Amino acid sequence: MIYLFLADGFEELEAVAPLDLLRRAGKNVATVGVDGVGANDGLREITGRNGIKIISDININEVKLGSDLEMIILPGGLPGVDNLYASDKVREAVTYCADNNIIIAAICAAPSIPGRMGLLAGKHATCYPGFEDKLTDASATGEAVTVDGGFITAKSAGVSVQFGLKLVEALCGADKAAEIAKSIVYD
Repeated sequence: MIYLFLADGFEELEAVAPLDLLRRAGKNVATVGVDGVGANDGLREITGRNGIKIISDININEVKLGSDLEMIILPGGLPGVDNLYASDKVREAVTYCADNNIIIAAICAAPSIPGRMGLLAGKHATCYPGFEDKLTDASATGEAVTVDGGFITAKSAGVSVQFGLKLVEALCGADKAAEIAKSIVYD
């Protein structure tokens, strides 16, 4: 299982591109409504920073942390990242993944979540320019996508496809990522 956390103000491209690519690769990805209209009563309508509304598959209270969890994904966008960070349950999931060597994927401003939690200390990571100070004790690479241990971080919405393909590669291998890339005519 892969959880993609969505909170009001998320960056749509950073969420939908990895979601689409991972599902093309045959992975089970559940979008998780963290807040928004009906987030706790079943509607789970989350509004992105550009006004695009997504109905999440489950709400934050339905997240199950356990042995079948392969990855969590944290899209950027403001105030989406702040809304994710404000959630005790999101921070609990991030901590669980860090403690259990489960991949934490974060793009744009979202690497600041594990960064502010001190989980990137001693790691290499990338983020949206200007958020480097929130990658507490990490080495900011400035790269499009950076992989270090169980963390996959990416710079911005402009690398959302590259980020998604790196997630596919991490879970399904380089050949599957190349196959998906070819199927979308990505060079």
